[in-house]
Parts: sequence; C-alpha cells; structure tokens
Amino acid sequence: MAIDLSPKSAKKVYGGDGGSYCAWSPSDLAMLREGNIGAAKLALEKNGFALPRYSDSAKVAYVLQGNGVAGIVLPEKEEKVVALKKGDAIALPFGVVTWWYNKEDTELVVLLLGDTSKAHKTGEFTDFFLTGSHGIFTGFSTEFVSRAWDVDEEAVRSLVGNQTAEGIVKLDESFEMPEPKEEHREGFVYNCEEAPLDVDIKDGGKVVVLNTKNLPLVAEVGLGADLVKLDGGAMCSPGFSCDSALQVTYIVSGGGRVQIVGVDGQRVLETTVKAGHLFIVPRFFVVSKICDPDGMSWFSIITTPNPVFTHLAGRTSVWKALSPQVLEASFKVSPDVEQLFRSKRMNEEIFFPPPK
Repeated sequence: MAIDLSPKSAKKVYGGDGGSYCAWSPSDLAMLREGNIGAAKLALEKNGFALPRYSDSAKVAYVLQGNGVAGIVLPEKEEKVVALKKGDAIALPFGVVTWWYNKEDTELVVLLLGDTSKAHKTGEFTDFFLTGSHGIFTGFSTEFVSRAWDVDEEAVRSLVGNQTAEGIVKLDESFEMPEPKEEHREGFVYNCEEAPLDVDIKDGGKVVVLNTKNLPLVAEVGLGADLVKLDGGAMCSPGFSCDSALQVTYIVSGGGRVQIVGVDGQRVLETTVKAGHLFIVPRFFVVSKICDPDGMSWFSIITTPNPVFTHLAGRTSVWKALSPQVLEASFKVSPDVEQLFRSKRMNEEIFFPPPK
C-alpha cells in the first residue's frame, strides 16, 4: 500500500479574535480521502461564539480542553442547550444544527471526527452557515428572503448583512447566551473521563468505549469511539478491527512510538507521535503503540458503532484460542517453545506494563 500513513497536525482554515477552526486536509493525509473520513478542531477563546451551522457529515465531537456550551437542534426538534466539559463525547447525526460558545478564560477545544461518504468533498467536512459572511441567505435575493421570513426588505438587509464575520465571532462580555440545562445532556453527551472503565490494567492503561449501549445516538452517526490512557512506558497489544472498520486516532496528550503492519507482513509505518497528531489505521492492518515514560492518551473513532477488535498478544488474543499443535506447526517450533510462548502474556490483558 503506497499511501503515506504518517501522522499529521491540523492547519488553520479560518478564525479571528473569537477563535479558530482548523482541519486535516486529504492533500496532507491521503487516508482521509481513501477512508471517507473528515477531521477538524474548533477552538474558542473567551466569549468566542461559533455561528449556527449544519454539516454534510455525521460526526462525533470530543471536548479536548475547557468548558463551554453547545446548542444542538435535531431536525424538527427543539433546541438543546448543553453544558460541555473536558472528556465529553457528543454524537452529531446528519441534519443537526449546532452552535458553540465559550464564556470561560480557558480556551475551549473540540475535536470533530466523522464520516464523509455522503459529503461534497471526500475526506473533508463542508459546513453550511445560517448567518455570517458565508451564510446561506447571503445567496438568496432580498425578495426571496423577505417572503420566506415575512419581514420587510429593510429588516432583511439587517438580518442578512449585519453579521460580517466568517464562522466565529467574539461576543461582548455583557452579552448573555442561553443557559444550559442538565437534562439536555441526556442522550446527546457521554463523558469519557468520568464513565466506568471498560478496561483497567494496573501500570498498563485504561479504556472507555463509546457505543450504542452508553450513547444510542451513535447508531445514527455510524461511528464508535474510545478514549485510551496508556501508563508510562506501557505497550498496547498489536491488534486490528475485525469488522472491516477504519480506526482514526488523535493523540490527546503525551507521546510514544507507533508501528503499523499491513499486507504481506510489510511494516507500513514506524514513527513517533505527540499531542495534536492524527493518523489512520487502514482496514485489517495491525497497529501497536508503546508510550513514552510520561504516558500517552488518545481518542479514536472506528467506522462502525459497535467495533470488535482482535488482539495478537495477551489474554484475549487469538493465540490462546488456537490449539498447541496448530501453533507448533504454524511457527515450526518444538512443543517446549510453544509452551514457553503460551505461558507468556496469556494471563495479561491488552496493555502490558514496561519491563522491570
């Protein structure tokens, strides 16, 4: 496979005093186009307001940093005003209108990952703004807008022309936005930092999985996700998605080494990663990671709402299921070597602490 799998950082698309919108481009990360995946980051400064928009792609949003508020409107539904905090994962299906606001001193940073198979541009999100310099109604004639909204033409010129910003604005300190309601989080948001752990290995790592069981709305998005925290020096078992899904990984914090092996046992990637990097593991390719002494965490989406992984080391690996004779014949080794191999790692989970 000739495609470059090297991890990349996002590049700024637009922004100003209120914040910025950055994205990964298929021209830099070809697997976005190959895998029909979009990836972007929204960062809002204090009083930054991301104008209402809808997208051509279903997404999972993940709050990397800060606290804020999001407005979410599903088709023909009432607005949900949701409080956001670090670790929140939000399912955003097709047709949803969203806005985002930060009233805190700390920058609010939201990662957006999604499926672009129905998008205008493969591997990229296209947002359609309701207001602003690129708002939908700047393209309609005054007559059409006047009749649609039942207001006079002077009001149309104010409504359509007053907001000249592109996508993100900085609101006045005294401006009061809607207050979030706790009950509005239900069904839309799942906090991966506070959720029960699906895997917890001492000196190894921790995993929280996002799927249809804990956030049913991801079924409409068509994506699953997980948050993984690897302890210092630990290793994540080599493994692959066994349901023909792609894995898109964003490094949240820390750093480490990654190897990916593909067809015919060819190592297609060997590199170091750090916070802010994004990389994609092709279908059925095997990936493994070893983190630096300070640890590493990552957030991944998988292109199926309930992913299943096969591991090639550890207690849940396929090796444990295969009979000794099959292993001896396959590896062409003696029973003693097979027994040594079987005795190692077979009682350990998917994360392995550093050597002592």
